[in-house]
Amino acid sequence: MSIYESTSDTFDPSVIDASLKGASNIPYWLDDPERPAALPSLEGTADTDLLVVGGGYSGLWTALMAKERDPERPVMLLESQTVGWAASGRNGGFCEATLVHGDSNGRQHLPQENDLLRTLGLENLRELAETIDRYGIDCDFIYSGVLKVATEEHQVQWLRDEVTLHPELEFLDRSQVRASVQSPVYCAGLWDREGAATLNPAKLAWGLRRVCLEKGVIIHENTHATEIQDADGKMLVSTRAGGVVANRVALATNVFPSLLKRHRLHTIPVYDYALMTEPLTEDQLAALGWNDDQGIADLNNRFHYYRKTVDATGATRILFGGYDAEYYFGGRVKPEYDQNSETFRKLAAHFYFTFPQLEGVRFSHAWGGPVDSCSRFFAFFDTAFKGRVAYTAGFTGLGVGATRFAANVMLDLLSGDTTQRTELEMVKKKPLPFPPEPVAWVGVKLMTHELARADRNQGKRGLFLKTMDSLGMGFDS
Repeated sequence: MSIYESTSDTFDPSVIDASLKGASNIPYWLDDPERPAALPSLEGTADTDLLVVGGGYSGLWTALMAKERDPERPVMLLESQTVGWAASGRNGGFCEATLVHGDSNGRQHLPQENDLLRTLGLENLRELAETIDRYGIDCDFIYSGVLKVATEEHQVQWLRDEVTLHPELEFLDRSQVRASVQSPVYCAGLWDREGAATLNPAKLAWGLRRVCLEKGVIIHENTHATEIQDADGKMLVSTRAGGVVANRVALATNVFPSLLKRHRLHTIPVYDYALMTEPLTEDQLAALGWNDDQGIADLNNRFHYYRKTVDATGATRILFGGYDAEYYFGGRVKPEYDQNSETFRKLAAHFYFTFPQLEGVRFSHAWGGPVDSCSRFFAFFDTAFKGRVAYTAGFTGLGVGATRFAANVMLDLLSGDTTQRTELEMVKKKPLPFPPEPVAWVGVKLMTHELARADRNQGKRGLFLKTMDSLGMGFDS
């Protein structure tokens, strides 16, 4: 049995109940009095040169960098609700360099290109940091790296093997990793100091929104795009109250159904959940011994991710998320799926198991949201209408940094120019689509079951997972 699997049974249910009592179901990052007021929706018709559909990171980066490339270019962005309200405002705030959901996943899917993609990912993260600094985006950006922790003895060798491939990474043995962060579950650690940052995800989205507006991007919120079609050589994107005629369109709707129906089976919404603690006391912080600001993730298939953050009062809290990844039959995005009491209870128990010195700490927020998952676990791209429309999706939970790279790819594709990015196999090759229901639901449930079984079996993958790997639908991150 894996280390976390029976953890929920080891705690008094009343302790778990008390920890979650009164927790807000609003995503912590969005529960902010500085959240900007909504911009006017589009009424009637409009025209522009570039239309961006989607007000998450993918769309915001596309609009901003289009203006950076050509400040005079008319750019409009449509968002069906408000900027950053979905995954971009409710994720864990890990901004990683990887473009392929981890080095081992990249080696599995794009072995000839993985080293180049690692270099491009690090370059993208540095440029992202420079952009935040240049425009004064206050999003609590900390270039802190990520600490991968082995919580099972067999995982220690995985970390040693990773150092062999990438000597710039820092291996920490049992005593060293526990000196860095005090947890009895840690067997070893691997600190990637330059490959990740942490930030406030909602503030990043709102900061990008501000900069886009300052550069002249026209943004309409609460404007739902319903259809895209050719209109005498231009593109017409219809909305519920009008439409936009544009020369070029970038579709950045990610987890939500694409306006291009041929992509509907390339992504599925998988729900991820997280907790945020109440502010920690000085004694609790001292007992934790977590003096650096690195994000942390364990190595299990059903992994946890967690990081510190400082709230508006200057107090330190801990975000703790992951483990369960829920796919609901039918593949729809529904508000009621944002809450999952069973998963919240598991996460609370796992938090106390990881940090027993913090048992009794309460959680102020408990929330979830859908992740746009594709079968290879990293973004894919496409064009339509003779190159006048570009599309990206499939970031599978690591889009905070990768969306900026994807935005550059979409702009390159829409320009019609051949660039290093447009020639990447990552860009040219698409993942396998998911089957329709009910096969998709059965397949995802079976995949989840087999990943859990591999965790119980020292990470050894069974026949089903090996078969999926051979078909290009495996995941190894």
